[in-house]
Amino acid sequence: MTLAMACFALEDALIKGATQSLQSGQVILMFGIGGALFFWLGLLWRKEPILVAMRSPVMRLRMLLEVVGRMFYFLALALTPLSSTTAILQATPVVVVLGAAIFFGEQVTLRRWLAIITGLIGVLIILQPSGEDFSPLSILAVIGLIGFAGRDLASRAAPVSFSTFALGFYGFVAIIIAGGMVSIWNGTLPVWPQNDAALSLVGATVFGVIAYMALMKAMRTGDVSTVTPFRYSRLLFGVALGYFVFNEPLSPSFWVGSLVIVGSGLFVMGRRKQLPRPVCTQGNESSG
Repeated sequence: MTLAMACFALEDALIKGATQSLQSGQVILMFGIGGALFFWLGLLWRKEPILVAMRSPVMRLRMLLEVVGRMFYFLALALTPLSSTTAILQATPVVVVLGAAIFFGEQVTLRRWLAIITGLIGVLIILQPSGEDFSPLSILAVIGLIGFAGRDLASRAAPVSFSTFALGFYGFVAIIIAGGMVSIWNGTLPVWPQNDAALSLVGATVFGVIAYMALMKAMRTGDVSTVTPFRYSRLLFGVALGYFVFNEPLSPSFWVGSLVIVGSGLFVMGRRKQLPRPVCTQGNESSG
């Protein structure tokens, strides 16, 4: 999960850089094509059928949620500061864990809830909703986080027979759809990317693919309430890139909030390690 968040932050920074010279719709579209091509080649290599996954209602719902999440989040990246957009996205863990408890019946301990809510408080300390960064355009990132949370939950509900390559392929196809919708809305014609914009798109695609594979692995095999708090690490990566690459200022509240966020994640990890091992007694062995 931490690897996924680091790569997602790099992807965000490169996409934001590409939107400095290209329309946001075109950036989303080309990014989606690059990622879909990679996962399509992976499906061919593994000799997996491509269209069979769309017969699953869960996969169709997942794709719809991916379109919503990607479209609105990319618009937020293009129109608002990277640091504030990343901070808003950190509310996703609360939505994901709540969904896992409601839809999957996953047991979430009080300590984990407190750690996750504490992490959210850290986000609010950084974001300062009454500050200038919290503009009406921030609603774009809020809608995006709802789409992402739904996508992650649908990924966990997807049949285990669907590989990461299948999930990744349809995820990036959804990005293509989102990019096409934004391009139609903007009413602009695509242009061939030059120099820095082209390199940014290639880099965003590479980091996006790595992030997607790592995220799907974490969400499909790990305990949701355990791995979810480590989503907060994306805030640290995103704000650092915003500061060093886009010269976005950091206030004292950032450092306070960051300590709260990191502390909540470390607390959850520490509690996980301290859980007692199952005791195997004669005639009553534990499977672990």
